[in-house]
Amino acid sequence: MNLGLCFLAMTAVAVLSVAPAHAAEEPAHDLVVYGGTSAGVAAAVQATRMGKSVAIVCPEKHLGGLTAGGLGWTDSGDKSVIGGFAREFYRRLKQHYDRPEAWAYQKPEEYSHYRPDEDAMWVFEPHVAEQAFEQLIAEAGVPVKRDRWLDRSGKGVTKAGGRIVAITMTDGETYRGRMFVDATYEGDLLAAAGVDYHVGREANGVYGETWNGIQVGTLHHAHYFKLPVDPYVVPGEPTSGLLPRISPDPPGEKGAGDGRVQAYCFRTCLTTVEANRVPFPKPAGYDPKQYELILRVFATGWREVFNKFDPAPNRKTDTNNHGPFSFDNTGMNYDYPEATYERRRELIEEHAQYQQGLLYFLANDPRVPGDVRTRMSRWGLAKDEFTDNGNWPHQLYVREARRMVGEYVMTEHDCLAHRDPPNSVGMGSYTLDSHNVQRYVTPEGAVQNEGDIGVGTPQPYQIAYGALTPRKAQCDNLLVPVCVSCSHIAYGSIRMEPVFMILGQSAATAACLALDDGVAVQDLSYDELRERLLADGQVLEYTGPSRQAVVLLDPTMLPGIVADNAAAKLTGDWKTSSVNSPRVGADYLHDDNQNKGKTLARFEVELKPGKYEVRLSWPRNDNRATNVPVTIRHAGGETTVSVNQRQAPAIDNAFESLGVFDFGAQAVVEVSNAETDGYVIVDAVEFVEAE
Repeated sequence: MNLGLCFLAMTAVAVLSVAPAHAAEEPAHDLVVYGGTSAGVAAAVQATRMGKSVAIVCPEKHLGGLTAGGLGWTDSGDKSVIGGFAREFYRRLKQHYDRPEAWAYQKPEEYSHYRPDEDAMWVFEPHVAEQAFEQLIAEAGVPVKRDRWLDRSGKGVTKAGGRIVAITMTDGETYRGRMFVDATYEGDLLAAAGVDYHVGREANGVYGETWNGIQVGTLHHAHYFKLPVDPYVVPGEPTSGLLPRISPDPPGEKGAGDGRVQAYCFRTCLTTVEANRVPFPKPAGYDPKQYELILRVFATGWREVFNKFDPAPNRKTDTNNHGPFSFDNTGMNYDYPEATYERRRELIEEHAQYQQGLLYFLANDPRVPGDVRTRMSRWGLAKDEFTDNGNWPHQLYVREARRMVGEYVMTEHDCLAHRDPPNSVGMGSYTLDSHNVQRYVTPEGAVQNEGDIGVGTPQPYQIAYGALTPRKAQCDNLLVPVCVSCSHIAYGSIRMEPVFMILGQSAATAACLALDDGVAVQDLSYDELRERLLADGQVLEYTGPSRQAVVLLDPTMLPGIVADNAAAKLTGDWKTSSVNSPRVGADYLHDDNQNKGKTLARFEVELKPGKYEVRLSWPRNDNRATNVPVTIRHAGGETTVSVNQRQAPAIDNAFESLGVFDFGAQAVVEVSNAETDGYVIVDAVEFVEAE
């Protein structure tokens, strides 16, 4: 099967399909929802439940956006603030997995993220999510007009004064409505309606932020080059040119704004189950030269290819980007937000070809280290997913495109509890998370990534109603639950699928109440809106304890000799995380509470001979193991110490002393998960000279 041709033919997002022009004019609806994302479904179902006539008009053929498009590892943040339609959706998934017949390739007790006593399921297969969306729409009786593309030539939106009267598609069909919701990832309707928006990163000075603009020198997570890697075709010779996918342009000044957009990828659903596995095919136009850079990363000893093969039910994955060169197609999407449909099709095809090619390369190219190549060749696409699209996701992960500039602009100050947003219509809680934006050459002549940010929120935060509404003078009957009014870095937290469903429900509720009251959406009584949202299960305030602020310890500022987790030699499957702190550096490793006895992290550290206190670092959590075996190999032999990682370390809540030992020229510390009773954490080892 030629995945490239299949992708071009089948994907709803990529192809501009022009049906026979019949210039049909639909009867007016109370609410027209443009976009079939999870937010669009939530909005349509909510409006129907409030007794309004609704239609979804969408470019997609498949409902649910990323939630049904491969993003099954839900970026949920604090689940206690997910209510209303969103909670109902995840409960419906749990009901599916409570049935024995849902487990074709795995027993439910073998899957650690299925918990019979929980009310919802937060990790799931793509086709299960799509079925749930289709069921919800069918039960609500919402008509869905699929494969309909807004005319963006200037004729697609008809307005009377400050109100949208109708929207027209490229095939001439017109949909009239009293209220409208733009639920697209791109914000095409808000732009066509003349509403202000922004693309790219604002300078930090625009909203007085820290994490918004260009972040040269800021290295978060695991998505940067930790060791120097030469960027040139002929190493050391700039005149030979740059390897593919490295920009020749300077990255810009730290804190400045730019028009660049964080990277996109496909969230692929993979499996090793032979009966359900499709081997990675070679895509049309495959060019192994595009992947030369990852060979140089391998040469540094890096082996984290599989760290974001997050397990989904039935021995599948939600596979995400991980590392300095991975599935994110960094720097190749800058024109996507405002591109024509034809240009977007080209960009989506290029993203698919790049990612399909990388999978094929890792599984087949003889230059790939044998341990990686052999393991990758056992994986393949899941045969029972995306069956009409060559088993490839039908939705590109458009992490960010346009962002409205509306009545209220959410910024990092709202997300980090520096101020309280007014008139809450839902809550967010996820880390301020931006993927890399560019890959450039440093002044020292090495390749580096820029733009990856991961800053934890101290507690769930409110999202202002004004972030869903345009400025009244620009449009008074449009609500925007996806391309909300916020800064780039605030969107890094808000842009999670559960939040989109929350805001989709709230947007529809506001639209219906504004219709009942005969007012503009900006003039709706918040007290009235709040009462209805609470009645329908939305969570508008957080009443739990504040989380500890994220504390990152700089290893260069700590006493003694510090080996961070990046220096460990790893055996088995380790996952990278940055959820908890205090921690050393940007991230830490965990064993996912799996494969007990098969996972080991070994630190080998050169020392000046003498006595050292050995300290181990981990961020505590209630799901940690209480009996983690740590073996110290020293001049007198070896000593194994058991540590309880559910408790905070004694030294500044960061390090625990394992004892004082006499060492020769080298120290070895090994952390194992053998017979452990929870998650095992590997963060850092510290050696402090002892008298």
